[in-house]
Amino acid sequence: MASSTATPIEERINTALDRIRPAIAADGGDVWLIRVENHTAYVQMLGACGGCAAAHLTLKNGIEAVIREDVPEITAVESI
Repeated sequence: MASSTATPIEERINTALDRIRPAIAADGGDVWLIRVENHTAYVQMLGACGGCAAAHLTLKNGIEAVIREDVPEITAVESI
């Protein structure tokens, strides 16, 4: 969820999320960047991903991997 006041790092994270969104959407979900704090990106998983038992695996093996690859200053991604 990009906003007009997004910082450059938030814009880069949202671009990274756009790379993985099609795979998440194929399973009926979505992911939004909520905030960035202390080198950690906080995201919210929505739709089918919000209550899915595999959401943690999607977060760590998919979302976090893509974000850290594209935005190396991010050291962790957490779901809120």
